[in-house]
Amino acid sequence: MNSKTGAGALGSMPRGARIHNFSAGPAVLPLSVVEECRDALPNLSESGFGLLEVSHRTPTFQNVVNSAMARVRRTLSVPEDYTVLFLQGGASLQFYMTALNLLRPDEQADYLVTGGWSQRALKEAKRVGDAQAIWDDSENGFRRVPQVGEYTVRDDAVYLHYTSNNTLYGTQFHHLPDSGGKLLLLDACSDIAGVPCDISAHDLIYAGAQKNLGATGVTLVILSPRALSRVGDDLPTMLDYNVHASNDSLFNTPNTFGIFVLDRVFNWLEENGGLEASIARNREKSGLLYAELDRTNFWRPHADKDSRSVMNVTWFIHDDALESVFLAEAEAADLGGLKGHKSVGGIRASLYNGCPLESVEALVSFMLDFEAEHS
Repeated sequence: MNSKTGAGALGSMPRGARIHNFSAGPAVLPLSVVEECRDALPNLSESGFGLLEVSHRTPTFQNVVNSAMARVRRTLSVPEDYTVLFLQGGASLQFYMTALNLLRPDEQADYLVTGGWSQRALKEAKRVGDAQAIWDDSENGFRRVPQVGEYTVRDDAVYLHYTSNNTLYGTQFHHLPDSGGKLLLLDACSDIAGVPCDISAHDLIYAGAQKNLGATGVTLVILSPRALSRVGDDLPTMLDYNVHASNDSLFNTPNTFGIFVLDRVFNWLEENGGLEASIARNREKSGLLYAELDRTNFWRPHADKDSRSVMNVTWFIHDDALESVFLAEAEAADLGGLKGHKSVGGIRASLYNGCPLESVEALVSFMLDFEAEHS
């Protein structure tokens, strides 16, 4: 493995054995955040307790929770009357928990199905009530997202659910879906804090932390008063949003390490220009890679141009037999995590907030050399 040198405020590497990490999740973290975790392991905030040893009931950890909550609200411009929760179980639990809290057995909920994750969300919601896909791109291979006017929300639907970024296929919403005045629910796992998002336009947002926000094991959930008011009083305790809201996310032992990492990632975001700067960096990174993909017919991008993701770039090579060669040679060149999802195949580069521009430049340089050698 090649040794790399160089430093940067945004977490670009002086990284001895660290590779260029394009994994879809758990994803690359800013190096400064990794170093903060290392330093806190033996002694968190001079408390004498190690980061992995501190009780969630101590003032020391309460300070971590308070800091994380405040940073989330500032960075994402969360309205004051919205509730912020740090839960567990990832999006896979939220697929069911959202419907369980907001939908009754005799009620309707509508879904925009743009990939594998929204398919799973719909499947779980069907366990609760009359959930239906009112737009589904599966027959087209999930190459795009719908435009407003291509679907109609049912008159009696309680909410409209969508997934803003499709990690498997590399598509993304670049506009706000029209819920027709119904509650608007968003699975923002893979692009929250990396693209524009009007929190106040949504009633429930959930996002696993392991892509843009931190480490595995923490799920950020944001609820409007309108959404929280629909939660019933007969739900299983651990699946009840009101239980967690009334206990400030500390009803049970939370993922203390994950919340600490989330706090440090949001601190890193604030120190490096906030959400606006994050959005600009991600557009620059994805623009550089898409320019190379569009330069030649050697590469075959998957997503339609107007639906392309700035977070997960997916493509194939004109000769399928070259893909395994590409992935092997990329790994040898310290470019990791580029294999497409097992259900899709091809190549995928995930350009989350922690991925520095330097890594994308290294990838594009490798692609130029690879094409020259194999065309």
